[in-house]
Amino acid sequence: MDPIIKISNVSFQYSQEEKNALNGVSLDIQPGEFVAILGHNGSGKSTLAKLINSLLLPTEGEIIVKGMNTKNDDMLWNIRQTAGMVFQNPDNQLVATIVEEDVAFGPENQGVDPVEIRKRVDDSLKAVDMYEYRKRPPHLLSGGQKQRIAIAGVLAMNSECIILDEPTAMLDPSGRKEVLQTIKKLNHDENKTVLLITHFMDEAVQADRVIVMDGGKIQMEGTPKEVFVNIDLIKKFGLDVPQVTELAHNLINEGIMMPRDIIKIEELVDAICQ
Repeated sequence: MDPIIKISNVSFQYSQEEKNALNGVSLDIQPGEFVAILGHNGSGKSTLAKLINSLLLPTEGEIIVKGMNTKNDDMLWNIRQTAGMVFQNPDNQLVATIVEEDVAFGPENQGVDPVEIRKRVDDSLKAVDMYEYRKRPPHLLSGGQKQRIAIAGVLAMNSECIILDEPTAMLDPSGRKEVLQTIKKLNHDENKTVLLITHFMDEAVQADRVIVMDGGKIQMEGTPKEVFVNIDLIKKFGLDVPQVTELAHNLINEGIMMPRDIIKIEELVDAICQ
């Protein structure tokens, strides 16, 4: 199966005076995959997201989204329709005074038939569990609900891939939980490809694959278990590991026998009970 996103030896420089924000990055994202990208500020992860969405163009190398080169101006609309983007602040993405009108904004601009728009809006709102709020003003919703509306807007454009750039950074724990459950549901039930940029390790453990970036390069890659077992290396890149992994690591150092690749609370409970 061809990757839905193919990144080949991509470098990017914001200006000639600055050093490269990305350096020779190559990465394939498969259809239906859930990939989490980690990295401290300035590691290049948000730059990579903008390059995939054609908001920026590579200085070197190329990015192919479902067979379309992001450097091709004629394909710009199709690329952004295929790989929809959800940003950190949901207030920056909401454009209408009623929820369902906001979700309809993208398909209307695509010139989609009104009957089809109605169906897409309803289906998208149901997919993110926000259908009952369709007549509400967005400004009266919580942060987590607003972010779910932003995701519904991407779904209404029939996006096969959803790129989320730290979508929970401005939310409280309950809002974060809402949004993460929505992301997992879309990936699992609707087979949407998900690219999640986050600095929350408990979000990254839910992914199929974790990418760790530093200095504009991919430094680590693998399943959550393969990546987070390398606690010292992760910390070298200025990142934390899931709290439960750290606790397991400390228990092992105290002489308690258990697996080193514990990343979820249930796994730790099982190990301790045994």
